[in-house]
Order: sequence, then C-alpha cells, then structure tokens
Amino acid sequence: MGGVSGSVLASWARLSPAQRRLLVACGGGAGLAAVYNVPLAGALFTAEILFGTFALPVILAAVACSCIATATAWLYLPTHATYLDIPDYRMTMTLLVWALLVGPVIGVMSSGYIRLIGWVSHHRAAGWRILIALPLGLTVLGLIGLEYPQLFGNGKDMAHSAFLGQGGLVLLFALFALKPLVTALCLGSGGSGGVFTPTLSTGAALGGFLGVAWSLAWPGSSVGAYAMVGAAAMMGASMQAPLTALALILELTHSGFQIVVPMMAATVTATAVARRIDGYSIYSARLSAT
Repeated sequence: MGGVSGSVLASWARLSPAQRRLLVACGGGAGLAAVYNVPLAGALFTAEILFGTFALPVILAAVACSCIATATAWLYLPTHATYLDIPDYRMTMTLLVWALLVGPVIGVMSSGYIRLIGWVSHHRAAGWRILIALPLGLTVLGLIGLEYPQLFGNGKDMAHSAFLGQGGLVLLFALFALKPLVTALCLGSGGSGGVFTPTLSTGAALGGFLGVAWSLAWPGSSVGAYAMVGAAAMMGASMQAPLTALALILELTHSGFQIVVPMMAATVTATAVARRIDGYSIYSARLSAT
C-alpha cells in the first residue's frame, strides 16, 4: 500500500521515472516502518532492499518518509515493541563462538528456503485449480496444526515464544522444519500472503533448536538469545540485507543490544554464504522472469 501510494503521488506530481522509483521505494519502506513501529529498519529496508543503494539522497528520503509514517501511525497504533517483555540477554563467550559456527549453517538453510519459496511462487495453483488446491492445502495445515498449533498464522506467536526462551529441542526442531513447508503449501495452493514474519519465525526456531543442542556441550546462554541471533541471521540471509535484518530484530524486540556482536557475526556469515550459493532473496526469487 505504501508503494502504491508513492506511485500515485509521483503520477500526480509528474515526477521523472527515477524520482517515481525512489518515491515508490520510500512508500514501501515507510509502510513497513509504520505497521511494525520500526522507523530505522524501514529506512534501511528502503535503501538496502527496495532501492539497492545507500547514496545520501536515497537515505535522506528514506529516513524522512519512515519517520513521518511511524510518527503518524502512533496516533492509532501502539508505540511499544511488536515482541513484548523480551529479556535483555547478556553477551557470553559460548554465544559468540556458537554464532561464528552457526552462521554458515543458517546461510545454507536460508538458500534452501529461498529456493522453496521461489519454486512454489512460480508453480502456484491458478484459475479453477485454486478451488481444489486451496481447500486441500488448508486442510493439511489444519491437521498438522492439531499437533503444532504454533504453525497457525504468520508465525508471530511462534517467534515470540522462541525469543522468550520457551520450547525444548524436539518442539523447536519441529517448528523450524514445518514452518517453511506449511508456508510453501499455502502459497503453492493459491493463497496470498507475505513471507517476512514466516522467515523471522523460522530463523528464531532454528536458532533456538541449534542453541539448545549447543548448550548440551557448552551451557551458559539462554535459548532466547540463540533464537534472536538465529532470527537475525535467517532474515539477513533470506532478504540479502544484513543491516535491515539487524535493525529489525533490535527494533521489533527493543532488546538485544548486549548480544549485537554475535548477531552481527552470524548475520554476516549467513548472508555471505547464501549470496555465494544463489544470490537471490525471498523477494527477488518470487519475481517473474519477464
């Protein structure tokens, strides 16, 4: 909606194609900033993902639009973090070493996730086939959800529980393995929806699972800290936007500043590995070849 608003305003003002492209990007980033109360991440999303450059004119416009949109949204939306009551996890050596080791693993996982989302986006049911595929897909989701109700919705509750350190080894593994599959199932069946929060929740569950396993050998850090690092790394690699991913986790939780170095370490290695494998993101993989 933000991007469409930017396009309409650009038409009314008779702006040049370059100015229109910038305004559309700023509108999209501002929409993200306002809905999730993440003004800095919204500006970075504009520059890093939607426009593809950190040139000063782009940054100035992106920051201004995200600021205005977020402040306006405060008139009717909550001003608190999206994920509430997240503890201020402390930095530990076990967390830092784990982040260095797990980054490439998450990068490989992200590449597979990107390919899955891209494939179902290009082979999704259309026309009359939706009448069969969508009810069937949602029925399968409902049956799986009887055992794992955390899979229902976009994954916000699933990520929140992981950030709070809730869930054991088996549950976190199941959620990490199943969330991408049910997301792909819904998209492939003809359903319409975004992949932002499902990606974040998948990374949180993956980070929590790998963190619990790591703690069996070297305890000393909370499951929630591992989940936050995993979410940042998965987002950075899947969006091919490490700065946006880091800002998103910090602003969505209003926490994580003490563990920002492990988050950065995991995010940069995960993003580099995913870029080396494919170079696509969850957004570019869904675009039509034409």
